[in-house]
Amino acid sequence: MSKEILVNITDGEKRVAIVHDGKLDDFHIEVDRHNSILGNIYKGRVESILPSINGAFVDIGEGKNGFLYLTDAINPLIEEEVPGPKKFFSKIFNRQDKSKEVKEVKEPKDKKPAPLTKGEEVLVQVVKEPFGTKGARLTTHLSLAGRFVVFMPFDEHMGVSKRIDKVEERQRLKEVLKELNFAPHAGFIVRTASLQKGKKELIRDGRFLYNIWHKIKKLAEQKSAPALIYKEYDLIWRIVRDFLTEEVDTLLIDSLEEYDRLRKFVQMLIGNEMVSKIHLYKGDAPLFDAKNVSRELNKIYDTRVFLKSGAYVVIEPTEGLIVVDVNSGRFKTHASPEEAAFQVNCEAAPEIARQLRLRDLSGIIVIDFIDMGRDSHKRRVLQILEEALTKDHAKTEVMKISALGLVEMTRERTGKTIESISFHDCPYCDGRGRVKIG
Repeated sequence: MSKEILVNITDGEKRVAIVHDGKLDDFHIEVDRHNSILGNIYKGRVESILPSINGAFVDIGEGKNGFLYLTDAINPLIEEEVPGPKKFFSKIFNRQDKSKEVKEVKEPKDKKPAPLTKGEEVLVQVVKEPFGTKGARLTTHLSLAGRFVVFMPFDEHMGVSKRIDKVEERQRLKEVLKELNFAPHAGFIVRTASLQKGKKELIRDGRFLYNIWHKIKKLAEQKSAPALIYKEYDLIWRIVRDFLTEEVDTLLIDSLEEYDRLRKFVQMLIGNEMVSKIHLYKGDAPLFDAKNVSRELNKIYDTRVFLKSGAYVVIEPTEGLIVVDVNSGRFKTHASPEEAAFQVNCEAAPEIARQLRLRDLSGIIVIDFIDMGRDSHKRRVLQILEEALTKDHAKTEVMKISALGLVEMTRERTGKTIESISFHDCPYCDGRGRVKIG
């Protein structure tokens, strides 16, 4: 089994394809005309508060105001329980220190913290990109993701990724977490990539993130709202952080400048053991053409996805949800209708998970599998779908197959779809794709 990461750099565009056993398994794109702000940290100013929707609009200096849920904005770890962060926020937002008063007066447990006020300054992070007419979704629960751990400056929680399910390994990593004691009043979550990693790697990653946080604090004290305090890494660096593991055989990149930068970054973040996997592509044909990726990429914009058996899957994004329909097409078999439906659905389920990942489709998704009568068949198809979704870095939740053969699921939305980055609606038909007769 082979796994490659292919990085294509052109003017104004960066594309990354992850190929597993010669098949396109994941795809990411970043274009200069679409400036991603996902993961950025801002010092914002509250512009308005709407109790009816339990939210506040915060000016972060990006044109559209971001949206912050009031329940998320009131973080007890920041405002009440942790003296370190409380002093920091009082300093950067010019608040009066009332810590002495808090010690003297015991407030009732059920008392709610004071809500945000208009004009108040708040440190926020973007968790969802602006979408359509909506501004960015914000949170005050800041986090910095490293290769092996996630650092949370205002949350004392220590945890291990749920995807690490072996009891012995979880216990070992929990013991390692106790060594990350250099960040008082902060927390860490161990990522899946930490599996079988030693204490040295995790501590180094944690200190790297802690040093970044110190720079963020210093900048937040100096700047006035609205201001960008921290910008998330670009696409290439995120791919290294999240995808360059021992399972990867080669990372091929076709830009000499980015190749040099990438090697230096990998050496700093990971170490020399991963630098040897990075190679500069020197072929005459374009990288994606030489690796037969271009043809596969063109298919991710098609409505129909054909399977090897002759069956096909229809994927139709709409305003409110994504509709996926499984059809038997040219599939032929001597088996019974029940067995035929089961075979097609088993083939379609992993391909649906792959297409959702490649196209970065998210929100509410409804999958119409071919009707099956046996409960055992329904459970097996659902199991295949769920297993295929474990490869997805986005959070997903899958419901049981209904009596009509429908599966309702959700996939976390963080940014724009691949199609919306690469295309825009036709100005003549407003994106309907139809021409009026007569």
